[in-house]
Amino acid sequence: MWRCVLPPLLRYPSVDELASRAAALVADRPRDARLRRVGTSRAGTPMWLLSIGHGSRHALVVAGPHANEPVGGATVLRLADRVLADPRLTEDADVTWNLLLCLDPDGSRRNEGWLAGPYTLGRYFRNFFRPGFLEQPEWLPDGAGAVALPETRALLDVQDELRPFLQCSLHGVDVGGGFVELTRDLPGLAQRLASTANRLGIPLELGANDTLYWPTLGPAVYRVPPPRRGDLAAAITEAAVESTWFHPYPHGTVTAIVEAPMWGVTAVQDGAPPADRDAVLRAASRALREDTRLLDDVLVRVRPQLSAAPDAARLLPPVDDFLLVRPGLADAWDPDTDAGSARPLPPLSTAHLVALRIAGRRLVLRTAGLLHQLLRSTGHDPAGALPELDRLIDTWCADYHENLAARWIPVARQAEYQTRVVLSTFELAHRHARVLARSGEPDWGAEAAVPMHRE
Repeated sequence: MWRCVLPPLLRYPSVDELASRAAALVADRPRDARLRRVGTSRAGTPMWLLSIGHGSRHALVVAGPHANEPVGGATVLRLADRVLADPRLTEDADVTWNLLLCLDPDGSRRNEGWLAGPYTLGRYFRNFFRPGFLEQPEWLPDGAGAVALPETRALLDVQDELRPFLQCSLHGVDVGGGFVELTRDLPGLAQRLASTANRLGIPLELGANDTLYWPTLGPAVYRVPPPRRGDLAAAITEAAVESTWFHPYPHGTVTAIVEAPMWGVTAVQDGAPPADRDAVLRAASRALREDTRLLDDVLVRVRPQLSAAPDAARLLPPVDDFLLVRPGLADAWDPDTDAGSARPLPPLSTAHLVALRIAGRRLVLRTAGLLHQLLRSTGHDPAGALPELDRLIDTWCADYHENLAARWIPVARQAEYQTRVVLSTFELAHRHARVLARSGEPDWGAEAAVPMHRE
């Protein structure tokens, strides 16, 4: 009987803690678990793949694809314990589990100012970091053949080597609810997702902003559209671009992007028709424009000194990304604005409108937090902008708490929710892949990767 050698996590693990805990697990179960280096980040941090089992078919789980979403680290450690405890997940299924501990270790280190807690919205946003769109390792803006980031290349190489039947990308929602995005349908997942969320008290996003124009496969389950080339603003807001989600698709892989919330908002699961759709949309677009104007005023005053900030090369690109998308979003949401080429909004529930409001606040809070960090790093504030940014951050965080009833979800519960969802996708994908392999249907493919233990 497998005993858990890893004490339960009550906080998010750091990059170094992930590696040390995985090494301890391998030392305790060397015949069942292996740890190997599959790449090196731009800053020289090793990228570790923890593999469990010796099956001929592979499941790949990717933690830490977004630097500010650390729940995946806690989840892969919990998954490792769960998989080692249950031979039905390895030997009986002829499966090897491959857990990439962190896809963006450099970005994750930049979030360590809030990672260990205490967990408050103000602390989170003042220490928030997420690189600019072109430096996020899951995206392939110029295709797989032109990848420049070593983190992305490491993941692509692992995908090409393993040809997994299932890939799970572990993401986090800072404020809102949980949901799943799929590159292929997994019938039955919506019911399992609802049951897991209900048991653990996790709200589900029935109108996730990221998926506004995507097909819905079931409550809080969405189909990722095939990649297409488009402008950068559309790529940032819609994520329907070339990515590591779709790269293994020709091998028959189904990719599940599993989103787990940090601060939950119950209203994101309200699927009822809104009482006054247009009034809410006008208010949301007006708030985004007004909040953007306040931040633009601050940025105009401080930008001359920001160029000399120690972290300007890393912190200014995401600021510019957020500035790029805000006007288009405000116009797209405003029922009185002719956005020209913009697509009309689909039918919206109350959940959609709540998600839009959360998204608008998220954009300005992230921008304010990055500007706050930049100014702190310069060591001086001649324009007196820091007190103003503090006031804005406090006001907008209070709106999340007071008007949207955002509540903190403990790390252990976030990780348990994400673990159960991953195991549900595994069971359904494994069952579906075996059925298609027996039937000879070509859509998913049945070619097994070379088992890692026979390399």
